Amino acid sequence: MQLPVPRLRRSSHRRMIGMATALAAVAALGLAGSASVSAAPRLGGHARPIQGSVVANLFEWNWPSVARECTTVLGPKGYAAVQVAPPQDSLSRTATDTTTVLHPWWEVYQPVDYNLTSRMGNEAQFKSMVRTCRAAGVKVIVDAVINHMTGQGSVSYGGVHYTKYDYPGLYGPTNFHGPTGQCPTADGNIDDFNNYTQVFKCELVSLSDLRTETDYVQKTLAAYLNKLLSYGVSGFRVDAAKHIGQPDLTSIFARLHRTVDGERPYLALEVGAGSPGRISPQAFTHIGNVLGFDFASQIESAFKSYTNPAGGNIGDLKIFGEDSGLLPSDRSYAFVENHDTERNGSTLSYKDGALNTLATEFMLAYGYGTDSVYAGFDFATGDDSPPADANGFVTDTTCGSGWECTDRIMGVANLVAFHNTAGDAPVTHWYDDAVNLIAFSRGTKAWISINNETTAQTHTFSTGLPRGTYCDVIHGNVSHGHCTGPTVTVDRHGMAHVTVPAKDSVAFSVRNRV
Repeated sequence: MQLPVPRLRRSSHRRMIGMATALAAVAALGLAGSASVSAAPRLGGHARPIQGSVVANLFEWNWPSVARECTTVLGPKGYAAVQVAPPQDSLSRTATDTTTVLHPWWEVYQPVDYNLTSRMGNEAQFKSMVRTCRAAGVKVIVDAVINHMTGQGSVSYGGVHYTKYDYPGLYGPTNFHGPTGQCPTADGNIDDFNNYTQVFKCELVSLSDLRTETDYVQKTLAAYLNKLLSYGVSGFRVDAAKHIGQPDLTSIFARLHRTVDGERPYLALEVGAGSPGRISPQAFTHIGNVLGFDFASQIESAFKSYTNPAGGNIGDLKIFGEDSGLLPSDRSYAFVENHDTERNGSTLSYKDGALNTLATEFMLAYGYGTDSVYAGFDFATGDDSPPADANGFVTDTTCGSGWECTDRIMGVANLVAFHNTAGDAPVTHWYDDAVNLIAFSRGTKAWISINNETTAQTHTFSTGLPRGTYCDVIHGNVSHGHCTGPTVTVDRHGMAHVTVPAKDSVAFSVRNRV
């Protein structure tokens, strides 16, 4: 049963997002989390995670659809990796109740066993998807649910019958914290999300919490993850990592093999903000990357005002990143929204339309963290299923028909190459009108202006780029030396007179000269 999450005031927004995420996932329990064993290797194999490291998070797309997207969009546009949904077998509900749909999205966050018989497809389809994506130059990051098993139901998508603490041939009651009496609360659930003993040893919204400190459970989980690595997977988003804790995570990750590329797996840990000490996001950064809930919160506050939903004050972003209190760039898995936050209302979402697109474009252009572009599906309630057949198996993605393919939006997709071209060049030539028109360059490599105003804005900007005519990649592509959209002329002083449409952007890099 899903608990209501109140809308937070901006002053408490960042402080409470961890709790909001937890509550929003009550039945779903799909909390965000990510981290790596040591310094997380760049997805592109480089030293710093701000070059060539854009990830497309195709939330609950089925495996054939992910494979097609890798070939037709992600690879050609320069995405470094794709994040895919949990591929293991999971709960399949057989009856509805008064609060949820028959096959809510969160079924896949309640594992039953580690066979690859999920809503998104079978093992052969999964392996084919990984091969296809790798052939397109796109690595695969898997959402790994290793903190818990189920909290309800009795049968899985793969046809396995189970009870909450008994999974035949896999786990029994002695493998869980609840039945072994290790949780100090009366009902076995986490009552205080700031109490690290409860966070590590009690059940997250009644999900059967694994004894991840034990050798057997660690070996079992590592075997599952190593199977995925052997198929060509390059890393993991670790769901509910905060609830596993640093010692257990470190021990599990120490058992992992290298990827087929000979690297340590990339790890992104879900650790919600707002808790103190050893359960704060900062306490996990020595393990690897941590999901950027703080990033998403500041972005939402800048682009969307509570008193004026049409727009906030993006001029505030002149001070951003580590200077505004965010996690170190090389430890953040940044995003504008993910599947939890778009549902609990703590960040922007596809429902914000142009604001969401502009924020995603800012993320890609600015160059903080390892950036994740989220592409999910339409929902009316927090439990809604992705488009699926009567048995809950997810059907092929058709963009614009129940699916929100943010990764394909021209400005977003073309800014991936902008991001890769900019690399680690600094943010320079900042301009803002003190409200909602900003512009900046990435050294001498790329330039963008973002207009969050309700009317078009015209200004002469210092771009920092060489003299020439450039294709505005927000609205066009360079094809055979010509631009399919509008162009911008930069004079010998690096100045450009530009009109930026309302709720829109203009951008180009040195690769876009025509």
